[in-house]
Amino acid sequence: MALSLVADFELGKDVLPWLRAQRAVSEARGAGSGGADVLENDYESLRVLNIERNGNVIYTYKDDKGNVVFGLYDCQTRQNELLYAFEKDLEVFSCSVNSERTLLAASLIQSTKEGKRNELQPGSKCLTLLVEIHPVNNVKVLKAVDSYIWVQFLYPHVESHPLPENHLLLISEEKYIEKFRVHVAQEDGNRVKSKSILKCIQFYADESYNLMFEVPLDISLSNSGFKLVNFGCDYHQDREKLSKHLSLCVFTNHTGSLCVCYSPKCAAWEQITYSVFYIHKGHSKTFTTSLKNVDSHMTKGITFLNLDYYVAVYLPGHFFHLLNVQHSDLICHNLFLTGNNEMIDMLPHSPLQSLSGSLVLDCCSGKLYRAMLSQSSLLRLLQNTRLDCEKMATLHCALSCGQGAQFLEGQIIQWISENVSACHSFDLIQEFIIASSYWSVYSEISNVDKLLPHSSVLTWNTEIPGITLVTEDTALPRMKVHSFKGYWEKLNSNLEYVKYAKPHFHYNNSVVRREWQNLISEEKTGKRRSTAYVRNILDNAIKVISNLEARNLEPRLTPLLQEEDSHQRLLMGLMVSELKDHFLRHLQGVEKKKIEQMVLDYISKLLDLICHILEASWRKHKLHSWVLHFNSRGSAAEFAVFHIMTRILEATNSLFLPLPPGFHTLHTILGVHCLPLHNLLHCIDSGVLLLTETAVTRLMKDLDNTEKNEKLKFSIIVRLPPLIGQKICRLWDHPMSSNIISRNHVMRLLQNYKKQPRNSMIDKSSFSLEFLPLNYFIEILTDIESTNQALYPVERHDNVDAEFVEEAALKHTTMLLGL
Repeated sequence: MALSLVADFELGKDVLPWLRAQRAVSEARGAGSGGADVLENDYESLRVLNIERNGNVIYTYKDDKGNVVFGLYDCQTRQNELLYAFEKDLEVFSCSVNSERTLLAASLIQSTKEGKRNELQPGSKCLTLLVEIHPVNNVKVLKAVDSYIWVQFLYPHVESHPLPENHLLLISEEKYIEKFRVHVAQEDGNRVKSKSILKCIQFYADESYNLMFEVPLDISLSNSGFKLVNFGCDYHQDREKLSKHLSLCVFTNHTGSLCVCYSPKCAAWEQITYSVFYIHKGHSKTFTTSLKNVDSHMTKGITFLNLDYYVAVYLPGHFFHLLNVQHSDLICHNLFLTGNNEMIDMLPHSPLQSLSGSLVLDCCSGKLYRAMLSQSSLLRLLQNTRLDCEKMATLHCALSCGQGAQFLEGQIIQWISENVSACHSFDLIQEFIIASSYWSVYSEISNVDKLLPHSSVLTWNTEIPGITLVTEDTALPRMKVHSFKGYWEKLNSNLEYVKYAKPHFHYNNSVVRREWQNLISEEKTGKRRSTAYVRNILDNAIKVISNLEARNLEPRLTPLLQEEDSHQRLLMGLMVSELKDHFLRHLQGVEKKKIEQMVLDYISKLLDLICHILEASWRKHKLHSWVLHFNSRGSAAEFAVFHIMTRILEATNSLFLPLPPGFHTLHTILGVHCLPLHNLLHCIDSGVLLLTETAVTRLMKDLDNTEKNEKLKFSIIVRLPPLIGQKICRLWDHPMSSNIISRNHVMRLLQNYKKQPRNSMIDKSSFSLEFLPLNYFIEILTDIESTNQALYPVERHDNVDAEFVEEAALKHTTMLLGL
């Protein structure tokens, strides 16, 4: 399944054995049944009441005399502690203990058994008490009202100093909140009454607080009741009635995101609607889905779970929806699962309560879970699902987990190499390369998510089966303060980005594309800008390759990164330069050295992923080093590797990403092995195969001069750029190459030739053959060469002169005449 629940706490295992041991000790001392007494059939009275911010669990049970006993399970020491016992037959509604464990706040419902009410406060339904546990056993009544009251002590942040006074919140079902400062026994009087306005308050250790922001929300908090979260479990409200109330949850995470999850009052279960307000993004999404096989007495409502980069919406037995919090624009980055699914079947079918730190409480069983996305289950889903939208969402879910990234990437790469054509709506290789590279540097610097693309897909117009979506813009929060730290600084940064980032700041290679094309054009014409500029670009490429080799100490199976390939090195170096400038423009206050290293890491990761995809296919098809020679015939295995290399080339070309030096050489070698000549030449002419000097040089040396090979060689040579073509022709001892060399030499000599008056009489003694047109032409070339040698004595062209041209011409003529 895609979601794994690992139990952090369980009443039956972590509490019940301790209670039995306490009872045994009590009986051994002859004390009889005491506060720790619990009978086997009293296990049903043992239940969790609250999970404090530090993770400690407060639970309660009734002993054999009906007394209410409060206990605490310390999540750090894994120890239990008896807090307090009421010698009254009361029902506990809500409770909380301060961080020092000296004060206990509890809301109790008075027993009405046998027509009696508790004498503490006649006539009221709910008592809210403050108990001084230590050092004095003292009880103070805070509230005695006819409405339910939730209680919660405010815990200071773990990195700050303890509060000088304990602050206690009382939350009434009548929709008001009171704060008590316990030591002065003074009611603060501060209340927050909100309807369709979200207000967020920050409390500080010096007793002050700030209203950080407020934002209007298009929701209705009706008077019919609603469920509060993070204030313990309510065991006394009717489950069926409660499941039909609206639910409202507010989730945050360390990246500065803030989501309000809202499920309106449900009149019928045939159709479910819920909304998520992405406050940090300035929009909301409302989802509607229809349910099948709905029980008329359904008592389970929607559960919202906070899973760090995701918010999960869960209806037991029906659907599970993972919503991407960081990248919420496209619906394909969300995972929606219904029906008989492994993940849905394995999750508890009882109501769950989401707590901080990805903790989840099963109120019915008393189990506390830590919710985590399971990479193994996501991999199985990726391999088995048929829908492109689910493949896309699952891929991103798996990569966001961040645990065992190298093993996970290896599994995904293996699957991609075997299913390269599995997706029709997007390029699977392209999406994996972009997403995995993004997550590899995501945690290094904040705000990277705004500067680097996380997906290759910019739009998604295909509907997701089983769910409809309406997206609306929402008002951005109006921040009430001007100085931010910690979470608020990140949230404010997200809001500023939404306000002013038009267009978005995501990096793309458009500038690199233009500059690279200019440099290649200059190379072809022999005109290139300053040597220092080009050297700096190539030095950047050397740094990337060194960084890449440092990350991988094991020898590579494929012959990549072993040749110069100046074009790819130029592209690599230009990307380093442009990406570094992009980060420096937008990451203010980050040291330059850290930015430079992150740029090297990011581009190295891109290249490394390409190498690993190719190596996975190479390993699968068991190719060997003799593949690198042209004098072998292509096999089915070579064709499979050629195919995946072609798909890698397609993926990188559209994004203009660099390839590892040596990629084009290997691609060309496999192309010569696997393709008929006309297909091979078509691939070269259309740009699918790029002829490198290394590949063509090896071709000239490996292949003999059979008629078939001569045809191949000549077809390759005429397609080479002039500078490379001249070098290659000198490696091929053949009349064809001599003819090409001669033509180039003549073209170079005559390009600036101006006809001069000449003596019509030719000295025949200087020529071995009486062929006047050729004799006259060679004489002209000899004169030009003599003039050039006088003006430019250093310039030479590998002993190619008029005599060489004459010999080549005669050989060519002889061959044409069949002599």
